Amino acid sequence: MGMSDNEKGLILAISSSVFIGTSFILKKKGLKRAAASGTRAGSGGYTYLMEPLWWAGMVTMIIGEVANFVAYVYAPAMLVTPLGALSIIVSAVLAHFMLKERLRKMGVVGCVTCIVGSVVIVLHAPQEHTPDSVLEIWKLATEPAFLIYVAATTSIVLALILYFEPRCGQTNILVYLGICSLIGAITVVSIKAIGIAIKLTLEGVSQVAYPQTWFFVMVAAVCVITQLNYLNKALDTFNAALVSPIYYVMFTTLTIVASAIMFKDWSGQNASSIASELCGFVTVLAGTIILHATREDQTPEIGTVTYYVSEDAIKSFASEHLISIRYTDYFEE
Repeated sequence: MGMSDNEKGLILAISSSVFIGTSFILKKKGLKRAAASGTRAGSGGYTYLMEPLWWAGMVTMIIGEVANFVAYVYAPAMLVTPLGALSIIVSAVLAHFMLKERLRKMGVVGCVTCIVGSVVIVLHAPQEHTPDSVLEIWKLATEPAFLIYVAATTSIVLALILYFEPRCGQTNILVYLGICSLIGAITVVSIKAIGIAIKLTLEGVSQVAYPQTWFFVMVAAVCVITQLNYLNKALDTFNAALVSPIYYVMFTTLTIVASAIMFKDWSGQNASSIASELCGFVTVLAGTIILHATREDQTPEIGTVTYYVSEDAIKSFASEHLISIRYTDYFEE
Protein backbone atom coordinates (compact mmCIF):
# COMPACT_ATOMS: atom_id res chain seq x y z
CA MET A 1 0.00 0.00 0.00
CA GLY A 2 1.52 3.33 -1.10
CA MET A 3 1.92 6.46 0.98
CA SER A 4 -0.82 9.06 1.08
CA ASP A 5 -0.23 12.61 -0.11
CA ASN A 6 -0.11 13.86 3.47
CA GLU A 7 2.58 11.32 4.37
CA LYS A 8 4.65 12.37 1.37
CA GLY A 9 4.25 16.01 2.38
CA LEU A 10 5.24 15.19 5.97
CA ILE A 11 8.48 13.46 4.92
CA LEU A 12 9.34 16.24 2.50
CA ALA A 13 8.67 18.94 5.12
CA ILE A 14 10.89 17.26 7.74
CA SER A 15 13.67 16.75 5.18
CA SER A 16 13.33 20.40 4.17
CA SER A 17 13.81 21.58 7.76
CA VAL A 18 16.95 19.48 8.19
CA PHE A 19 18.50 20.80 4.97
CA ILE A 20 17.57 24.44 5.64
CA GLY A 21 18.79 24.33 9.25
CA THR A 22 22.11 22.87 8.08
CA SER A 23 22.43 25.45 5.31
CA PHE A 24 22.41 28.32 7.83
CA ILE A 25 25.52 26.92 9.48
CA LEU A 26 27.39 26.07 6.28
CA LYS A 27 26.74 29.52 4.84
CA LYS A 28 27.74 31.18 8.12
CA LYS A 29 31.08 29.35 8.14
CA GLY A 30 31.61 30.25 4.50
CA LEU A 31 30.86 33.91 5.22
CA LYS A 32 33.33 33.95 8.12
CA ARG A 33 36.06 32.44 5.96
CA ALA A 34 35.35 34.90 3.18
CA ALA A 35 35.42 37.84 5.63
CA ALA A 36 38.92 36.83 6.71
CA SER A 37 40.25 37.42 3.19
CA GLY A 38 38.01 40.20 1.89
CA THR A 39 35.10 42.54 2.59
CA ARG A 40 32.33 41.15 4.79
CA ALA A 41 28.91 40.58 3.23
CA GLY A 42 27.41 42.80 5.92
CA SER A 43 29.57 45.65 4.58
CA GLY A 44 28.59 45.08 0.97
CA GLY A 45 31.28 42.57 0.01
CA TYR A 46 30.78 39.58 -2.28
CA THR A 47 33.96 37.60 -1.67
CA TYR A 48 31.80 34.82 -0.22
CA LEU A 49 30.92 33.88 -3.82
CA MET A 50 34.42 32.42 -4.08
CA GLU A 51 34.03 30.33 -0.94
CA PRO A 52 33.15 26.63 -1.58
CA LEU A 53 31.63 26.19 1.88
CA TRP A 54 29.16 29.02 1.21
CA TRP A 55 28.13 27.33 -2.04
CA ALA A 56 27.68 24.05 -0.15
CA GLY A 57 25.29 25.87 2.15
CA MET A 58 23.60 27.45 -0.85
CA VAL A 59 23.04 24.07 -2.52
CA THR A 60 21.78 22.63 0.78
CA MET A 61 19.31 25.49 1.13
CA ILE A 62 18.08 25.06 -2.45
CA ILE A 63 17.48 21.36 -1.80
CA GLY A 64 15.58 22.24 1.35
CA GLU A 65 13.50 24.89 -0.38
CA VAL A 66 12.67 22.55 -3.26
CA ALA A 67 11.59 19.87 -0.78
CA ASN A 68 9.45 22.47 1.01
CA PHE A 69 7.97 23.60 -2.31
CA VAL A 70 6.97 20.06 -3.25
CA ALA A 71 5.61 19.46 0.27
CA TYR A 72 3.10 22.28 -0.24
CA VAL A 73 1.95 20.58 -3.44
CA TYR A 74 1.18 17.30 -1.64
CA ALA A 75 0.07 18.48 1.80
CA PRO A 76 -1.88 21.45 3.20
CA ALA A 77 -0.05 24.43 4.70
CA MET A 78 -1.53 23.50 8.09
CA LEU A 79 0.69 20.42 8.08
CA VAL A 80 3.80 21.77 6.38
CA THR A 81 4.30 25.20 7.95
CA PRO A 82 4.72 24.20 11.65
CA LEU A 83 7.44 21.72 10.73
CA GLY A 84 9.62 24.64 9.66
CA ALA A 85 10.37 25.05 13.39
CA LEU A 86 12.61 21.97 13.15
CA SER A 87 15.13 24.03 11.19
CA ILE A 88 15.57 26.24 14.28
CA ILE A 89 16.52 23.25 16.41
CA VAL A 90 18.89 21.91 13.74
CA SER A 91 20.67 25.24 13.26
CA ALA A 92 20.90 25.93 17.01
CA VAL A 93 22.48 22.53 17.73
CA LEU A 94 24.90 22.76 14.82
CA ALA A 95 25.81 26.36 15.71
CA HIS A 96 26.74 25.20 19.20
CA PHE A 97 29.15 22.54 17.93
CA MET A 98 30.39 24.01 14.63
CA LEU A 99 30.36 27.77 15.25
CA LYS A 100 30.85 27.79 19.02
CA GLU A 101 27.89 30.15 19.32
CA ARG A 102 26.65 29.54 22.83
CA LEU A 103 22.95 30.02 23.43
CA ARG A 104 22.17 30.74 27.07
CA LYS A 105 19.42 29.02 29.02
CA MET A 106 17.02 31.93 28.69
CA GLY A 107 17.86 32.00 24.99
CA VAL A 108 16.68 28.41 24.77
CA VAL A 109 13.49 29.44 26.59
CA GLY A 110 13.01 32.24 24.06
CA CYS A 111 13.57 29.85 21.17
CA VAL A 112 11.04 27.37 22.56
CA THR A 113 8.58 30.20 23.20
CA CYS A 114 8.89 31.33 19.59
CA ILE A 115 8.25 27.81 18.36
CA VAL A 116 5.23 27.33 20.65
CA GLY A 117 3.73 30.66 19.61
CA SER A 118 4.25 29.95 15.92
CA VAL A 119 2.72 26.49 16.23
CA VAL A 120 -0.32 27.94 18.02
CA ILE A 121 -0.80 30.47 15.22
CA VAL A 122 -0.50 27.85 12.51
CA LEU A 123 -2.72 25.30 14.26
CA HIS A 124 -5.51 27.86 14.58
CA ALA A 125 -4.95 29.53 11.23
CA PRO A 126 -7.97 29.45 8.90
CA GLN A 127 -8.29 26.78 6.25
CA GLU A 128 -7.49 27.99 2.76
CA HIS A 129 -9.26 27.12 -0.47
CA THR A 130 -6.89 25.53 -2.97
CA PRO A 131 -7.31 27.17 -6.40
CA ASP A 132 -7.91 24.93 -9.39
CA SER A 133 -5.92 27.01 -11.89
CA VAL A 134 -3.43 29.82 -12.26
CA LEU A 135 -6.21 32.06 -13.54
CA GLU A 136 -8.10 31.61 -10.29
CA ILE A 137 -5.01 32.64 -8.32
CA TRP A 138 -4.54 35.62 -10.62
CA LYS A 139 -8.10 36.72 -9.92
CA LEU A 140 -7.45 36.55 -6.19
CA ALA A 141 -4.13 38.37 -6.54
CA THR A 142 -5.67 41.30 -8.39
CA GLU A 143 -8.46 41.98 -5.93
CA PRO A 144 -8.23 45.32 -4.03
CA ALA A 145 -7.46 43.85 -0.59
CA PHE A 146 -4.39 41.94 -1.74
CA LEU A 147 -3.20 44.77 -3.99
CA ILE A 148 -3.26 47.08 -0.96
CA TYR A 149 -1.26 44.48 1.00
CA VAL A 150 1.32 44.21 -1.77
CA ALA A 151 1.60 48.01 -1.98
CA ALA A 152 2.07 48.27 1.80
CA THR A 153 4.67 45.47 1.78
CA THR A 154 6.59 47.10 -1.06
CA SER A 155 6.57 50.46 0.74
CA ILE A 156 7.86 48.96 3.99
CA VAL A 157 10.58 46.99 2.20
CA LEU A 158 11.76 50.10 0.35
CA ALA A 159 11.80 52.05 3.62
CA LEU A 160 13.88 49.31 5.28
CA ILE A 161 16.33 49.16 2.39
CA LEU A 162 16.72 52.88 1.68
CA TYR A 163 16.37 54.43 5.15
CA PHE A 164 16.81 51.93 7.98
CA GLU A 165 19.51 49.64 6.56
CA PRO A 166 22.19 52.36 6.22
CA ARG A 167 21.44 53.64 9.73
CA CYS A 168 20.82 50.56 11.88
CA GLY A 169 21.16 47.49 9.63
CA GLN A 170 24.36 46.44 11.42
CA THR A 171 22.86 46.72 14.90
CA ASN A 172 19.19 45.73 14.55
CA ILE A 173 18.53 42.19 13.35
CA LEU A 174 14.94 43.04 12.45
CA VAL A 175 16.02 45.22 9.53
CA TYR A 176 17.57 42.45 7.41
CA LEU A 177 15.12 39.78 8.54
CA GLY A 178 12.17 42.13 8.08
CA ILE A 179 13.12 42.53 4.42
CA CYS A 180 13.52 38.76 4.01
CA SER A 181 10.22 37.96 5.72
CA LEU A 182 8.08 40.57 3.99
CA ILE A 183 9.35 39.53 0.58
CA GLY A 184 9.12 35.88 1.61
CA ALA A 185 5.36 36.14 2.12
CA ILE A 186 5.01 37.34 -1.49
CA THR A 187 7.32 34.54 -2.59
CA VAL A 188 5.06 31.91 -1.01
CA VAL A 189 2.07 33.16 -2.98
CA SER A 190 4.05 33.04 -6.21
CA ILE A 191 5.52 29.63 -5.42
CA LYS A 192 2.07 28.25 -4.67
CA ALA A 193 0.84 29.50 -8.05
CA ILE A 194 3.83 27.90 -9.78
CA GLY A 195 3.29 24.65 -7.89
CA ILE A 196 -0.36 24.50 -8.94
CA ALA A 197 0.65 25.23 -12.53
CA ILE A 198 3.23 22.42 -12.53
CA LYS A 199 0.85 19.94 -10.89
CA LEU A 200 -1.97 20.72 -13.33
CA THR A 201 0.42 20.55 -16.29
CA LEU A 202 1.67 17.12 -15.18
CA GLU A 203 -1.96 16.01 -14.88
CA GLY A 204 -2.57 16.98 -18.49
CA VAL A 205 -4.05 20.47 -18.03
CA SER A 206 -1.25 22.68 -19.34
CA GLN A 207 -0.76 26.07 -17.67
CA VAL A 208 2.35 27.00 -19.68
CA ALA A 209 0.53 29.14 -22.22
CA TYR A 210 -0.91 31.50 -19.59
CA PRO A 211 1.19 34.70 -19.18
CA GLN A 212 0.14 34.77 -15.52
CA THR A 213 2.20 31.63 -14.92
CA TRP A 214 5.36 33.32 -16.16
CA PHE A 215 4.56 36.48 -14.22
CA PHE A 216 4.50 34.45 -11.00
CA VAL A 217 7.78 32.81 -12.03
CA MET A 218 9.39 36.22 -12.52
CA VAL A 219 8.09 37.55 -9.20
CA ALA A 220 9.31 34.44 -7.37
CA ALA A 221 12.78 34.71 -8.94
CA VAL A 222 13.20 38.38 -7.98
CA CYS A 223 11.93 37.78 -4.45
CA VAL A 224 14.16 34.74 -3.86
CA ILE A 225 17.29 36.58 -5.03
CA THR A 226 16.48 39.54 -2.77
CA GLN A 227 15.81 37.23 0.19
CA LEU A 228 19.13 35.44 -0.22
CA ASN A 229 21.06 38.69 -0.43
CA TYR A 230 19.67 40.06 2.83
CA LEU A 231 19.72 36.69 4.56
CA ASN A 232 23.46 36.54 3.83
CA LYS A 233 23.89 39.95 5.43
CA ALA A 234 21.91 38.85 8.49
CA LEU A 235 23.96 35.67 8.90
CA ASP A 236 27.22 37.55 8.49
CA THR A 237 26.27 40.20 11.02
CA PHE A 238 24.36 38.36 13.73
CA ASN A 239 24.47 35.10 15.66
CA ALA A 240 23.11 32.21 13.56
CA ALA A 241 21.30 30.80 16.60
CA LEU A 242 19.23 34.02 16.64
CA VAL A 243 18.82 34.56 12.90
CA SER A 244 17.13 31.19 12.37
CA PRO A 245 14.31 31.42 14.98
CA ILE A 246 13.53 35.11 14.43
CA TYR A 247 13.44 34.62 10.68
CA TYR A 248 11.13 31.64 11.12
CA VAL A 249 8.78 33.55 13.41
CA MET A 250 8.52 36.61 11.17
CA PHE A 251 8.26 34.61 7.96
CA THR A 252 5.56 32.29 9.34
CA THR A 253 3.49 35.15 10.74
CA LEU A 254 3.64 37.25 7.58
CA THR A 255 2.93 34.24 5.38
CA ILE A 256 -0.23 33.48 7.34
CA VAL A 257 -1.33 37.12 7.05
CA ALA A 258 -0.66 37.24 3.29
CA SER A 259 -2.45 33.94 2.73
CA ALA A 260 -5.45 35.04 4.79
CA ILE A 261 -5.77 38.32 2.90
CA MET A 262 -5.42 36.75 -0.52
CA PHE A 263 -7.60 33.69 0.01
CA LYS A 264 -10.10 35.39 2.38
CA ASP A 265 -9.74 32.63 4.96
CA TRP A 266 -10.44 34.89 7.93
CA SER A 267 -14.15 35.03 7.13
CA GLY A 268 -16.24 32.51 9.02
CA GLN A 269 -13.80 31.99 11.90
CA ASN A 270 -15.21 31.75 15.41
CA ALA A 271 -14.07 33.88 18.36
CA SER A 272 -12.11 31.00 19.90
CA SER A 273 -9.88 30.57 16.85
CA ILE A 274 -9.23 34.30 16.56
CA ALA A 275 -8.37 34.54 20.27
CA SER A 276 -5.98 31.59 19.95
CA GLU A 277 -4.23 33.22 17.00
CA LEU A 278 -3.81 36.48 18.95
CA CYS A 279 -2.41 34.60 21.95
CA GLY A 280 0.00 32.78 19.66
CA PHE A 281 1.13 36.06 18.14
CA VAL A 282 1.76 37.61 21.59
CA THR A 283 3.73 34.48 22.55
CA VAL A 284 5.85 34.88 19.44
CA LEU A 285 6.59 38.51 20.33
CA ALA A 286 7.54 37.50 23.88
CA GLY A 287 9.91 34.84 22.59
CA THR A 288 11.53 37.29 20.20
CA ILE A 289 12.10 39.79 23.03
CA ILE A 290 13.67 37.07 25.18
CA LEU A 291 15.99 36.09 22.35
CA HIS A 292 17.09 39.71 21.91
CA ALA A 293 17.58 40.21 25.65
CA THR A 294 19.70 37.08 26.07
CA ARG A 295 21.88 37.55 22.98
CA GLU A 296 25.39 36.53 23.93
CA ASP A 297 27.41 39.62 24.76
CA GLN A 298 31.12 39.26 24.08
CA THR A 299 32.01 42.83 25.08
CA PRO A 300 34.81 42.74 27.67
CA GLU A 301 33.97 44.03 31.12
CA ILE A 302 35.63 47.28 32.27
CA GLY A 303 38.65 46.60 34.44
CA THR A 304 39.24 43.02 33.25
CA VAL A 305 42.05 41.63 31.17
CA THR A 306 40.85 40.03 27.94
CA TYR A 307 42.85 38.88 24.95
CA TYR A 308 41.91 37.22 21.67
CA VAL A 309 43.52 33.96 20.69
CA SER A 310 41.69 33.44 17.39
CA GLU A 311 38.56 34.57 15.59
CA ASP A 312 36.25 32.42 17.69
CA ALA A 313 38.21 32.00 20.89
CA ILE A 314 38.28 34.56 23.71
CA LYS A 315 40.22 34.19 26.95
CA SER A 316 40.17 36.32 30.06
CA PHE A 317 42.07 36.55 33.33
CA ALA A 318 39.72 33.91 34.73
CA SER A 319 41.08 31.25 32.38
CA GLU A 320 44.79 32.04 32.84
CA HIS A 321 47.19 32.86 35.66
CA LEU A 322 47.24 36.61 35.04
CA ILE A 323 47.58 39.52 37.41
CA SER A 324 44.55 41.78 37.11
CA ILE A 325 44.44 45.30 38.55
CA ARG A 326 40.82 46.32 38.95
CA TYR A 327 41.08 49.61 40.76
CA THR A 328 43.04 52.80 40.18
CA ASP A 329 43.46 53.34 43.92
CA TYR A 330 46.89 51.72 43.62
CA PHE A 331 48.10 54.60 41.51
CA GLU A 332 48.62 57.86 43.29
CA GLU A 333 50.03 61.11 41.98
